[in-house]
Amino acid sequence: MKIQLLNLPIINIKFQNASKADFSTTLRQRVNQYFLDNNISKFGDANMYVKTFVMFFVFFTPFAFLIFGNIQQLWMVFALYIVGSFGSTGIGMGVMHDANHGTYSTSPLINKILGYSLNIIGANSRVWKIQHNVLHHTFTNIDHADDDINVPPYVLRFSPNAKRHAAHKYQHLYVWFLYGISTMIWVTIKDYVRLYRYHALGLVNPKVNMATELVKITLWKILYFSYTLVLPIVFTNFSWSHIFLGFLLMQFVTGVLMSVIFQLAHIMPDVKFPTPNDKGILEENWLVHQLNTTTNFAPNNKILSWCIGGLNFQVEHHLFPNICHIHYQKLSSIVKNTAKEFGVAYNCEKNFWTALAGHTRMLKALGTQDLGYKEI
Repeated sequence: MKIQLLNLPIINIKFQNASKADFSTTLRQRVNQYFLDNNISKFGDANMYVKTFVMFFVFFTPFAFLIFGNIQQLWMVFALYIVGSFGSTGIGMGVMHDANHGTYSTSPLINKILGYSLNIIGANSRVWKIQHNVLHHTFTNIDHADDDINVPPYVLRFSPNAKRHAAHKYQHLYVWFLYGISTMIWVTIKDYVRLYRYHALGLVNPKVNMATELVKITLWKILYFSYTLVLPIVFTNFSWSHIFLGFLLMQFVTGVLMSVIFQLAHIMPDVKFPTPNDKGILEENWLVHQLNTTTNFAPNNKILSWCIGGLNFQVEHHLFPNICHIHYQKLSSIVKNTAKEFGVAYNCEKNFWTALAGHTRMLKALGTQDLGYKEI
């Protein structure tokens, strides 16, 4: 995979596959054996359909009330939009995430259809697959290659390999506001910006017609804004400003929820931020790299895990993105024990709050310390 890395020319980033190859082979064998011994599929089952129904119900019901109900109290408008934010988050984490990884169902068609659930909540599945499946999952925590840590340099610093600026000193305080507005940026301009960038990097299939793709993105966004904003303005008795404020509240809550859950996995004190050498070679193999750069949290909280699509088991997800999230908790003991056996790191925070505290400490450290940064 060719990526522009730091100020180096276009290079191939490669992993040392021979490093700890016995660990990788053993882990894969044990995970495969688990599915064989229990005679179960690596894909989703009926539980995924139940979750899909619940998440879509939670997302669309508030707008049905806003459009067709006789809502009289302003607080109810805001409450309904907040409920919608939980539905949007649930669809993003528990439905579209598996579908766009191809693990929701054994049927590629079902995966493709439910992958479009991301479009339904305002973003774009094609752009997300490049950003998430290709860049984030392949080059986790590698500066300038993992797009999840590529943030405006003078505003945020998510990697010790990025240059530190004066404003970063306070990022652990203002980052929560930026998390909150992240989905508003996403549903408006982010997909367009990233599509052009990925096209320039050669990451978009050359068969894709860019003009057609831009039209598709725009039509999906018009549909999204129609039922989340325009129709509520038309059919309620409240002013457009009140409805728009409710819409912004939904975006803010969704942004905080999604950002926090994903960032607790990678911007943490115990994870690593590897850099390849001048030939683009990393010192570890890909599986060990994922363990070094990823953290689990709240492994015993089944309710939280169900609500966020198993993303508290990010270690297992990064090791096996081709397996549905409903299996992660069972696989975690296999991964943890195998990692311990071979002396490989297995990062895990005992609950959500210790993970959140760790994320905050890491943001503060990144903002106040160079943490090994060297000018190249």
